Amino acid sequence: MKLWGGRFEKETEEFVHAFSSSLSFDHRLVPYDIAVSQAHALALQECGVLSRDEAESITTALREIGDEIEGGDLDLGGDEDIHTTVERKLVERLGDTGAKLRAARSRNDQVAADLRLFLKDACKVMERHLLVLMRTILEQASMHLDTLMPGFTHLQPAQPVLLAHHLLAYFEMFRRDLERMEEARRLQDRCPLGSGALAGVTFSLERESIAERLGFSAVTANSMDAVSDRDFAADFLYACCMAAVHLSRLAEEIVLWSTPYFAFVELDEAYTTGSSIMPQKANPDVAELVRGKTGRIFGHLVALFTMLKGLPLTYNRDLQEDKEGIFDTCDQLASMLEVMARSLAAARFNVVRMKEAAEEGHANATDLADYLVRKGLPFLQAHDSAGRLVRHCLDRGIGLEELPLQDYRDVQPMVDEDVFECLVLEACVAARDLPGGTAPGRVERALGEAKDWLEAAFAARSRG
Repeated sequence: MKLWGGRFEKETEEFVHAFSSSLSFDHRLVPYDIAVSQAHALALQECGVLSRDEAESITTALREIGDEIEGGDLDLGGDEDIHTTVERKLVERLGDTGAKLRAARSRNDQVAADLRLFLKDACKVMERHLLVLMRTILEQASMHLDTLMPGFTHLQPAQPVLLAHHLLAYFEMFRRDLERMEEARRLQDRCPLGSGALAGVTFSLERESIAERLGFSAVTANSMDAVSDRDFAADFLYACCMAAVHLSRLAEEIVLWSTPYFAFVELDEAYTTGSSIMPQKANPDVAELVRGKTGRIFGHLVALFTMLKGLPLTYNRDLQEDKEGIFDTCDQLASMLEVMARSLAAARFNVVRMKEAAEEGHANATDLADYLVRKGLPFLQAHDSAGRLVRHCLDRGIGLEELPLQDYRDVQPMVDEDVFECLVLEACVAARDLPGGTAPGRVERALGEAKDWLEAAFAARSRG
């Protein structure tokens, strides 16, 4: 069955049919296509195209068809797309009554509605996965409120921080991802049904009523835009890309930290794999795959942008190419979020090694410069003096806390015994006592606020 063909004298070449068919992937839209078709049937009843009995017969048959397709009991056949399959099965069951459903709609507005509904649900799935990962991060942070580690810039030791503070940085990244996903869902929340092929339809459909039945908050404003718009899909893919970026950054640190050269974290064996030739290996493949799949997700967004950039109004068949990338992104990102949460929950941080690393690389040098400023030295000179003292340490292979007081005074006579108090790592961390800083009290407070926020976020989703 085709949804078109009256003006054609020739059948479509079989190769062309296979080339243009989307049934192999758009069958994922079945529950949404059924819901959209049921809502349309009720709208046709309201405007007098269908009788009550006809509308009831159609909605019942659609529900049965959907159940059979979802249950794998119905052969999809060789139709052009899932919308054709559903309508073909409907006509086979109900005859002319089923054929009436086509009035006042096009596949153009139908597909747009299906995809919007699919993506609204997809956003909710991603939001749930993000919340679980964020909860895992908070659980690990709670266990490491006093764990010292080096903070890095340029991957070089910079200043000491708390591991909990470091982990909370990822919490903030994923919180922004959650907000982006929520915003994407808000922008998807417009119903295009009633737009027809591009100009609207001649039947008096109650568009707001259709939207309400399907859970949309409003209708689209322009029929031409409604059938050709895929901004809402790009918004979703962009939100996914940003989440993948943050997952990849976390994965990269896990890969680095699990090497014996860092030895900051020990991964659970259930989340590593071995080597076919090297018996000693326990490779961080999960983190590496998360890092690698990120590029795949980027590609789907770029492909969508590239496809959209040259399309004249309104619908063009190019738009069929939006779905495979969206479906793959949904599958990949959901699995990436879940596996990262699971592997992070099972990971064990090496508290002793992290502190040892924080003691390396003269990460307390900034605190020495700040000490000299408090003694009255301009920061430019304090920075230079601290750098010279670091040079002395490098030449001797010692830390700033090991340098004799006289050496300090040879560079800056104002230095007193109290300089050593500010060089202790715990003091360096405690000194950063301001909102957003790594001081223990600030981190503990930030952790508490994050837990409260997360609990409220979970509660909001359980209600809605």
